[in-house]
Order: sequence, then C-alpha cells, then structure tokens
Amino acid sequence: MAAVPQAMVDQVRSFNRAVTQRIGALDDRYLGRHRPLGQDRVLWEIGTEGCEVRTLRTRLGLDAGHASRLLRALECSGLITTEPSPGDGRVRVARLSSAGQAERSLLVRRSDALASSILAPLDPRQRHDLLTAMGTVRRLLTTAEVEIRRVDPAGADAVRCMSAYFAELGRRSNGAYDPSAGVSAEPDELTPPAGLFLVAYVHGEAVGCGGIKHHPDEPSEIKRMWVAEGARGLGIARRMLTELEAEARRSGAQSLRLETNRSLVEAIEMYRKVGYAEVAPFNDEPFAHHWFEKPL
Repeated sequence: MAAVPQAMVDQVRSFNRAVTQRIGALDDRYLGRHRPLGQDRVLWEIGTEGCEVRTLRTRLGLDAGHASRLLRALECSGLITTEPSPGDGRVRVARLSSAGQAERSLLVRRSDALASSILAPLDPRQRHDLLTAMGTVRRLLTTAEVEIRRVDPAGADAVRCMSAYFAELGRRSNGAYDPSAGVSAEPDELTPPAGLFLVAYVHGEAVGCGGIKHHPDEPSEIKRMWVAEGARGLGIARRMLTELEAEARRSGAQSLRLETNRSLVEAIEMYRKVGYAEVAPFNDEPFAHHWFEKPL
C-alpha cells in the first residue's frame, strides 16, 4: 500500500473534526437525549424488524465487548430486548421494545431537524454542492472499506454470490440462463492449484465475486464475475479483476480469457477499457455472445 502524504492526512483529520463537531457526536446527550451517539446508532441499526447481534457487530465494525456494553446500556434503559433466534438458539437477536420504537421515532424527527438546520442557511446552489460532496464522500469511504478475500468456492458466501449472479443473468436474458448447460466452473475447478475464487465484502457482507480456472499450457479463464447491484459504482469489479489478473500472473499464466453475455453491457465496457480484446469464440458456451482475451 502506497504511503499517503502528510498534507492529505491532515486534511482528512480536519474534515473529521469539523463533521463530528457539527453533528453533535462529541455530546454525551446526542440530539438532546440521555445517551451518546454510539447507543443511538445501535438503536437505529436494530430497526423496526430487529437484527441479529452478530450482524450489528459486523455492520458497525464493533468488537464483541463494545457491542455488548452498548446493548446492555440500551437493555437497562428498557429500549431493547435480546433473545435467542427462533431458528437457531445459538444466535441472539436484538429487538426494540415499545419504548424503543417510540424513541427511534423521536430520533428520526430530531435527526431530520438536525439535517435541515445544516441545509437551511445555504442557498440552492450551495445545498446542491454540499449534497453532491456528501454523496462522493460516502461512496469513497465505502470503497475504502471493501475487502477482497480468497475463499472456498463451495463456502456459503461464494455460493450465495454465484446464486445471485445466476439469478441476475436469468432476469437479464429473459429467464434463459442455465449454468449447468454451459462451460463448467465447479468448486474443484476454482480451488488451488486448479484455480481460485475471490469474494468482495463491504461491512462483512459478501457483495461480489470472481474466479480463475487454469488450463495447462493454455490461457487461464475468468469465471463468475459479479457485483451486487447495490454495491456497484464503488470500483469493486475493476479491483476484483485487477486482483484476479495478479493471481493469474503469479500462477504463471501468460494470458487471460473470458466470455460474457451481451446483456452485461457494463461488464463488456469495463473489459474493453482495461485491455481485453474481443476474439473468436474459444469455447462452446451457449449463453455467451462475446469472447475476450488479454495478455499478461
């Protein structure tokens, strides 16, 4: 990872100080209530339907001890309950009490008022600029949190991603996609040394995947490239592709191939931009309309 210039570090720290002060994060009575911001954020994330404690921890980046203290404080205030999940007694679920529901509604109203107070002094152009900048900051902060891991292609996260990929292909090709009818990419073909599989995570949630299938004395193939719709625009696909290419080089591959469906126009555009050239079909994949290759 490249070193970051100190001037940039100073700018980020200055931005953090300005934001935390303006939104009241330093106050131990956030939004005029009797709790600090951390407790209110947990109350918000539990939501009206409840939330598994382990999901809360992952989503908010909390260690077990800190999460336990926050939940205990909310329980002592009568705002939440925690109980075993009906489906799995090992999993605990946090739910809002009736008082917690009312408190959450109050927080919504006061949060709206705080947001309005930030925007009210600005003219329309300034509001547009601020909201645009906020959107950019949020997107880039999320991008910085993306983690790409090598995983077992038969594991739960990999299977979940591939199932979502197949479902999207089915929707975008009018239900015609059948992975069993195409060129194989079975777990054993995507496991070292035959290949590998990567999954992208944001806040602990699997949001994208991609694999490599090696062929002795032939170009390796990229398989099962997909990013969840809600995570697009964060550069995940480009980063995934870059890591797959690096892994292919380390394995000794001289070039990479892939095929894709014509409905995946965003993917086709990306492949062309990063140096993949369209070539004649190199397999009999029935759902492919474009075949690409790139020297490594």
